[in-house]
Amino acid sequence: MDCDKCGADAVMHAAYSGLHLCADHLCRSVEERARHRIREDALLPDDATPEDPETWLVGLSGGKDSVVLTQILHDTFARDPRVELVALTIHEGIEGYRDASLEACLELTDELDIRHEVVTYAEEFDLEMDDVAEDDPENMAPCAYCGVFRRSLLSQYADEYDADKLLTGHNLDDEAQTALMNFFEGDIEQMAKHFDASLGAFEGGGETPARVRTDGPFVPRAKPLRDVPEKEVALYAQLQDLPAHITECPHASEAYRGEIQQLLFDMEENHPGTRHSILAGYEELAALAAQRYRGDDGPSVGECDRCGAATTRDVCRACALVEAVHAAEG
Repeated sequence: MDCDKCGADAVMHAAYSGLHLCADHLCRSVEERARHRIREDALLPDDATPEDPETWLVGLSGGKDSVVLTQILHDTFARDPRVELVALTIHEGIEGYRDASLEACLELTDELDIRHEVVTYAEEFDLEMDDVAEDDPENMAPCAYCGVFRRSLLSQYADEYDADKLLTGHNLDDEAQTALMNFFEGDIEQMAKHFDASLGAFEGGGETPARVRTDGPFVPRAKPLRDVPEKEVALYAQLQDLPAHITECPHASEAYRGEIQQLLFDMEENHPGTRHSILAGYEELAALAAQRYRGDDGPSVGECDRCGAATTRDVCRACALVEAVHAAEG
């Protein structure tokens, strides 16, 4: 099949758009969508200057999504003194897994000459995910612990590095899966948190609403790849020969997400564009939920009694889980 743009050999068919794309035009398409999202979400404010640049913290795991995001951000802003990129890698303590992906992170950041910081669960929480998965004091999937710990450290270090934005490599499939999971579970509060932690809140005036919330305790988050399907992100990494570590975590066991993933796959096969529609509708619902939970009846945000992190509880979820793990260890 030929590329619809130039007639060269196509490497993929995007059923949701009907386009056949060659390697060059597929890569351009991924880059253009990421950059469009950056502009649409107004990540770089008009008042950013070389004298007072924005600091963007990028969660770099070494997987395909974060590696592609980091590469595109570098290519976009390498010559723009208004943006400083800082990559943060979190080592969970998973033998034979994270060490390999850390090597990919080191290779990429060295090649791009990006500041790279590494933090570990061992140093921060005095635990490793291999032990957490074995003890499982809360009878949860390992991913549930890891997700809480990871989000906690991303927020902590975004504050520590005085970051203006926190960027992650979530793709369209990730976001659509999360949307369906929250909807099926009827978790309105989580929808509100999803919206308020992201860029897209209704602030300011003028024809285009500002995309960054400035009245909350959290560093605003952005997901420039959220319009790009996972398959296209993976293909981009392959075509660009990026040092991505594409191996599933040995503790990955989110059975429910797996069911949602398969459901979305089937729906997308039969009804191309389903993922885009889900995400668009979800963001509308999340915006309404956020307005509700910002009102007088919404939960108040204070500080964790243990670590000082912003939380609606006396003790944040990360600290509570750390204590449960250590208690189980005796």
